[in-house]
Order: sequence, then structure tokens, then C-alpha cells
Amino acid sequence: MSDTIATKGLSRRQALIGAAATLAAARALMPAGAHAAGRGPEVSTAKLGFIALTDASPLIIAKERGLFAKYGMPDVEVLKQASWGATRDNLVLGSARGGIDGGHMLSPLPYLIATGQAAAATPMYILARLNVNGQAISVGNDLKAVKVGLDATPLKAKFAQMKAANNMAKVAMTFRGGTHDLWLRYWLAAAGINPDTDCSTIVIPPPQMVANMKAGTQDAFCVGEPWNGQTVDQKVGFTATTTSEIWMNHPEKALGMRADWVDKHPNAAKALIAATMEAQMWCEKNRAAMCAIAAGRQYINVPINDIVPRLQGTIDYGDGRKVTNSPHIMKFWSDFAAFPFKSHDTWFITENKRWGNFDASLNTNALVDKVNRADLWREVAKQYGIPAPATDSRGPEKFFDGKVFDPTNPDAYLSSLAIKKLS
Repeated sequence: MSDTIATKGLSRRQALIGAAATLAAARALMPAGAHAAGRGPEVSTAKLGFIALTDASPLIIAKERGLFAKYGMPDVEVLKQASWGATRDNLVLGSARGGIDGGHMLSPLPYLIATGQAAAATPMYILARLNVNGQAISVGNDLKAVKVGLDATPLKAKFAQMKAANNMAKVAMTFRGGTHDLWLRYWLAAAGINPDTDCSTIVIPPPQMVANMKAGTQDAFCVGEPWNGQTVDQKVGFTATTTSEIWMNHPEKALGMRADWVDKHPNAAKALIAATMEAQMWCEKNRAAMCAIAAGRQYINVPINDIVPRLQGTIDYGDGRKVTNSPHIMKFWSDFAAFPFKSHDTWFITENKRWGNFDASLNTNALVDKVNRADLWREVAKQYGIPAPATDSRGPEKFFDGKVFDPTNPDAYLSSLAIKKLS
């Protein structure tokens, strides 16, 4: 079932009424109660964290549509986290100590936690990808005259000028070594800008990006939606580029869980995957209704019109460029968006080696095989007759600057990069 909600001038009340109608009418995408065909979940609950970002919607919808309950876990909690740092800390704590068991997270985060790079080493698993695409790089109005877009080269001279004036440019991302950090660094480095020496990279929680840009404490940032769209709507900056212009159909967020929780509750883990899969299918087909729910105060807490346009392929970049039917939209299910390709995790680890977050000698394949549980995703897909990719690799990936990442030879990719910081 496709969207039934008109978005122009949509009020919160109208949105909720429309979403309720869509929810009531939506046909179940997978067999109800099918978990009963085998052993049911070992527990009825799990504590899942999320950040106020549009790509948390699969977990929000799984909760709101009763999908966790449908697959035998009626007591799952979906809990807002203040920042990715808070998510990390609560994962290390675990629910037994007042933290969380897993949830919505930056795809590299389970690897950073598992290896002790971001906190006390805590074994982690990735159970699914939550989405591809749907992020962007925003630039403040003070730099509008520089006319920067996908090509960041015009910023090189400007950043050098600011550095010489003892006013180092500040570019923000959401977590060191996370996806937004890596997209921002790739974009800058492709333009000959060293993100470690030519500007200052700072960490800001996603919901605080717009306020910080408005306050003038940062010059550019990379974050997920809806915060780039809101930056344009509030006229405090413009979108230089979407991250999918850098790498089309790039992986973004993941459903990650503490490994000890999954090992203790394997059937419950599969139930979480099944519920998330069905939610992703629904999100893909019911975008406006999804936004009406996710925009709520307990979730993203923004006007619905800050979310809907970009989710439907309408992008106002804020610098005169306006695009409709853009291919650069967030995907939750189509084109195997939900499958946790190991080749993508190989890229995340390789890029974190590039910037010194992982030692260059780290055995990438061994770490990916330990953390990425594509096998569990495949088991659930097989149970419900859902097609799965032929292999765990999507093959070579091409970037906007012509670079190619071959997951079978990541060292060749690293060698081809002019700007890097290896440890």
C-alpha cells in the first residue's frame, strides 16, 4: 500500500489521522504469528535505543505497528538516546545495568565498541542494515558565496584563509569514526582538504546541529535527515551535497545488539530481525504515514514537513538548486537496503584505518566475520520466503571522484588515497 497522505500544508493532527488510516488499512507483509512455527522468543522484551533521525523509523514503526508483539516480543522498548556517545555508553552498560541491549546505530559503531576503540571493549553483532542513503553535508550561510557543492574544492582556499587568520573552520559530525565522520572526511579529502590539519572536526549530537549552525559555532556539518532539510527550512544554511551523491546507495544505520544478548536469546534476536524487516517493507511503501508517526514528540520531535519532502525525493538544496523525483532518497527495503553486506563493513573498517581509528594491521575480514551476523538475517529471510542476496558482498563500489573500493583488496584502495592518517 502506498502513501495516502497529502503533504502540502500538512498539520500534525491531519498527519496523525492520515497515518492512523494507513496503519489500519495496511495489509500484513509477512504471516501473522509465524514465529510460532518454531520455538518462540526466549524473552518478550529488549531495550533498543535510537537517535532522533529519520533512519530510526524502522524501529519506531515496528513498535508503533505492534510488529515486535506480532513476532512474540510485546514488551520491546524503543528508547531515545541523547547522542551517539550516550548510545555507546548505554550499550556497554547493557540493560542489566540500566543501559540498552541494542538498537539503531551508526554502522561502524559496533566495530568501534567491540574493539574497545570507543569504550570498554564489548562484543557486538550487526543483525541488519536499517537503511541506505538519506544523509547530507550542510554548509552555513556565511560560506554561501564560496558556492560549494559535491565538489568541495572551493573550500580549500577559504579554509586556508580562515586558518591563517587564526579562525580555523569548524566542521561537525556526530561521532568519531562513525558514518557522518567518514562521509565528511571523504568529501573534504577528495578536494585536497585534510580534515585533520586544514579544519577542526568537532562532535555534535544530531538534534543539536541546526541550533549550533544558527549560533555560528560551526561552518559545516554532516548528519542524517531531517536536520539538513530543517537547516534549509530555517534558512541558516544550505545542502552542499547528499551523501548518496558521494556514494550511491551507501549503507548507513544498522540494527546492532550486544553479542551476549543475542547469544543468550537467539530466537528473540530473529524475532527482532523479522519485525524490523516487516517495518522496513512498510516504511518503503508508506513514507508520508511513516513520517507522521516518526515526527512525534517522543521520537524525532519536528514538524512533519521537515521530514516528508526529502523522503519523497523532493530536495531544496537551499542555494537555488531544487530537485524533484531525486534518486538520492533514503531506502529502507528496496535494492537489498536491509541486508547487512559484509563488503560494506569492510569499507567502514578500511576508512577507519585510513583515519587512524583502527591499527593498519587489524585483521579486517576476521573482525567483520565476528561482528556481522548476515547469517541470522538469511535464516529469517528463508523462514519467510524473502529473497536474499546471492553473496555477502555487493562487489566493488564506485565513488563520485572515480575511486573504486574492491572489498577483496582494501589495501589497494587505501594506497590510492592521497590524504590519510594511518596508525
